[in-house]
Amino acid sequence: RKSLNVIHDSFFLSEYQVLNLFICGIGTVGGSLVEQIRCQQQKLMMENGLKLHVVGIIDAAKAMFSREGFDLANFREELQKKGKDSNLLTIRDEIVGMNIFNSVFVDCTASPDIASLYKDLLQHNVSVVAANKIAASSAYENYRELKTIARQRGVKYLFETNVGAGLPIINTINDLIHSGDKILKIEAVLSGTLNYIFNKISADIPFSRTIKMAQEAGYAEPDPRIDLSGMDVIRKLVILSREAGYRVEQADVKKHLFIPEKYFEGSVEDFWRKIPEIDAEFEQRRKKLEASGKRWRFIATMENGKTEVGLREVDSESPFYHLAGSNNVILLTTERYKEYPMQIKGYGAGAGVTAAGVFADIISIANIR
Repeated sequence: RKSLNVIHDSFFLSEYQVLNLFICGIGTVGGSLVEQIRCQQQKLMMENGLKLHVVGIIDAAKAMFSREGFDLANFREELQKKGKDSNLLTIRDEIVGMNIFNSVFVDCTASPDIASLYKDLLQHNVSVVAANKIAASSAYENYRELKTIARQRGVKYLFETNVGAGLPIINTINDLIHSGDKILKIEAVLSGTLNYIFNKISADIPFSRTIKMAQEAGYAEPDPRIDLSGMDVIRKLVILSREAGYRVEQADVKKHLFIPEKYFEGSVEDFWRKIPEIDAEFEQRRKKLEASGKRWRFIATMENGKTEVGLREVDSESPFYHLAGSNNVILLTTERYKEYPMQIKGYGAGAGVTAAGVFADIISIANIR
């Protein structure tokens, strides 16, 4: 069936190029992505000859699959009515069993279990677009294997939104390297959540309150300790370093925490109960910082393969000083951009821009212009 479809497309010049999408995770990012696809479907068909055909929709509880596709205006109701129980085996067997050409698995979860499916899917010629950082920041050998399988099978493994939401960071690094440049140093503010927190903290808003505000604004993880521990930034730095051509593991990254280790122990409820204890100390430090005309920024650095993350004090001369809201900024020092590093700056968190970055990865598979 797959062969016939491919031959039909090649010889009879179908009116549209088709991408068959399996969307896994329909929370804030995945839900926003489905809506963006729904709004753009007609335009892409008319102007670019590209038909985005959503043939699978999966959440934590239910999954539904159909060669005919789904009405994206009512997909949540349809999933509740028609969906079967969702588990790894069902997801894998349905996608592989449908055996549709030009298939793309889109992972908008943060699940290590879902990430474990990539290898099998790539081996069955299914491209993978991942907002999920788990696979690309896992053991280096696993990261390399996924990229190698994708290349050998002639499919794509794309994860631009793993770092900087919709900012074109990974693609830029790849373009530089493919054109013969070498990345010497990366300096970056990579956590929209932490940047938001350190921009909001003030005499009127204590540290613990800024964390809650970041969560209410949709920037922080459900468990904010993932952000506060620097783990999210470490994963992003590992991915950037690898894409820049360096063999780096998460354990190689030196981390300088700004919250005592004891606050990362116990449940999330324990954390929320205990974290106000350090508000007074943070306010003292903030006053001194303000008096010296400096600001806090949580900065990730890679230089010649050596990596570290930590809270630093920056003055008005620093490119990180004026970084507003949840914005990210990445400085790339290369053999070509040595004296004046390349700078990429913009929104680094938020469902809409992350979904748009995932959408851009999907579109790039179609290779339309």
